[in-house]
Amino acid sequence: MPVPTTDVSAPARRLASLIEPVVGQVYFAPECHAGYEALGFQGSSGMAGSVALPNGPAYFTSRGSVMGQVPGEVVAAAFGVFNPAAVVPSVSFGWSITDAPTICAARDAGALAQLERILGHPAELPRATELLTRMVEPLTPEGKPLFAGLRSLPDPDHPWGALWRAGDRLREYRGDSHVAAWVSAGLDPVEIGLLTELWIGLGMKTYIRTRAWSEEQLDAGIERLEAAGLVADGAFTEEGRAQRGAVEEATDRQMAAAIAVLADDAGELFSILQPWGEAIRDAGGYLRGAADLHRPTRS
Repeated sequence: MPVPTTDVSAPARRLASLIEPVVGQVYFAPECHAGYEALGFQGSSGMAGSVALPNGPAYFTSRGSVMGQVPGEVVAAAFGVFNPAAVVPSVSFGWSITDAPTICAARDAGALAQLERILGHPAELPRATELLTRMVEPLTPEGKPLFAGLRSLPDPDHPWGALWRAGDRLREYRGDSHVAAWVSAGLDPVEIGLLTELWIGLGMKTYIRTRAWSEEQLDAGIERLEAAGLVADGAFTEEGRAQRGAVEEATDRQMAAAIAVLADDAGELFSILQPWGEAIRDAGGYLRGAADLHRPTRS
């Protein structure tokens, strides 16, 4: 029986927002960029304020490595929203200079090093680890390729290792769920990207440019959305807002098992994670918002 959306959406979205800087910092960690550079990739691609941006091939290869040494087509399918024309050659290049276990280890090491550098060893770490690990336990892998890959990996031997792995699993589980939701709604990658810009309060054809779609592909996507009655004059129609909201609700519902086991401990976990995320942002370890990502400055 489906879980009522009203019972899961608020805690599911709160969890997603709070674990994002703690886990997503892996993509901006200077320690990760240095580790990838040592393997033969280029270093950071530039700066967004004080945040170092990732190199494309290193990003696609390292994140995809949690699924093993799979071809770029598989990585593109799992990531969902990126242009395969950028993903496939990036991953092919990555496998020409390293292998999955090596870059995955560099990914873990860099993420853990940044967490330790910024946050040290807080007293709440064991409790937060316990709660996040508990949330992962009931989740199953069907239709969740990145989550399944992460489930196959051991926890790194590091004070932050178990929390980092559990948080990454939860983050990718929601990401996999989101892909399933928009695909089942009949949207394509360009369309969901454009609708998401409006959903988070950005102008169309801004943030989505980080996903490597061409101007022609973006314009064609807008035309499809207009023809479907989902957008008009660069804004949501009532139907478009409702459809994008339904995608988010479908994503939330897939988090129900994790939210259920957290139960009354949600407030405690959220109170631990919030200052950690703020500290990571203050230290330049993660972006302030999606708008930062489409206004980078070159290093």
